Amino acid sequence: MPSRSDAKRAFVALAATTALQIYASLAATATSVLAPEIAQTFAIAPKWIGVFVGLVYVGAMIAGLACGGFIDRFGAIRVSQAGVVLCAAGTLAVALAPQSAIALLAGAAVMIGVGYGPITPASSHVLIRTAEPSRLALTFSIKQTGVPAGAALAGAALPAAALLIGWRPSLIVASIAGIAVAAAAQPTRAMLDADRRSGRALSPANILEPLAIVWRSRTLIELALVSFIYAGTQVCLTSFLVVYLTESLGWSLVGAGFALTAATLGGVVGRIVWGSIADRALPPRQVLGTIGIAAALCGAVLASATPAWPTILLIAIALFFGATAIGWNGVQLSEVARHAPKGAAGAVTGATAFITFSGVVAGPPVFALLAALTGDYRTGFGVFAALSGASGVLMMMSRRAARPTQ
Repeated sequence: MPSRSDAKRAFVALAATTALQIYASLAATATSVLAPEIAQTFAIAPKWIGVFVGLVYVGAMIAGLACGGFIDRFGAIRVSQAGVVLCAAGTLAVALAPQSAIALLAGAAVMIGVGYGPITPASSHVLIRTAEPSRLALTFSIKQTGVPAGAALAGAALPAAALLIGWRPSLIVASIAGIAVAAAAQPTRAMLDADRRSGRALSPANILEPLAIVWRSRTLIELALVSFIYAGTQVCLTSFLVVYLTESLGWSLVGAGFALTAATLGGVVGRIVWGSIADRALPPRQVLGTIGIAAALCGAVLASATPAWPTILLIAIALFFGATAIGWNGVQLSEVARHAPKGAAGAVTGATAFITFSGVVAGPPVFALLAALTGDYRTGFGVFAALSGASGVLMMMSRRAARPTQ
């Protein structure tokens, strides 16, 4: 049983990393939430906000891969604080960008991504050292609820604020909030960054080393590849559910938005439930396999829907789809951290996140291409359902002993 001091440190670590994650997610989502207003100001089509989101995740891919050495040298909390400040700076750049400076929006997107990328690797570095081993998957899953929570907060607060004070002042307030979150994390640094190695040399040659660690481990490769597929399915669900319901099934925008909210809430609950199951009932890899198969069934059912289906049924499907397609992250991240070499959880998580974010970047264009070729969004949901199901089956069939290397 952990001592009182260990329990306190675990609580502080979880609270700090979750708060930092919530803000980073809010910043990454803010521009999408305010897309109509921003697009009108810059005289561009709202669909080009998708390019902005893609640039965010390109920045996140690069920063996540490169952050391992910085975590070792400066500490995970300091790196997270820097990431939040970069997210805030990118948000401020969007708010202050002149109407003629569209290129500045692209730079701001990359800046937000560079700030977002290290947040998860840094939190993994902290949580693998502080979480009780019997609650590892649940701890990581609770922390990962910060992603949908931040997106939900952005969706709830920013449009209302934009109506009251305008979208630019709203983003300025959001950027100030980021500085406040970074400052609030400072008292935890002495406790949580005690393992930092201030003499650790930083070298560009070290950036690819975490990928080499992943490549040498079959378990880590499998976890990274399954995250590529699951991340693509997740982002396609959140990106195309509303347009599918409105254009293919004739729903109102309000009703479709409610379905997306149900999927997001399902993801929050799912992350906690799956984390608990992975700690107490089933091996984590079997849990990940079950999630993939369940997501495939939900995707296939959703692709089969017709306008005659009851609204409540489709809301329920969206809820369960979210619980699976959005609910996998905590279990996967806890397994990556568990199987990373001792002291390298942050760097290895960054390397697998590089692959995860690749799925985020690749998923929507592939889905959109399938929709363009077939004239129907059903094909995209069907294809990603098949991919998720196949990944889930392969994860379930893998009999390799998942022995921690720590």
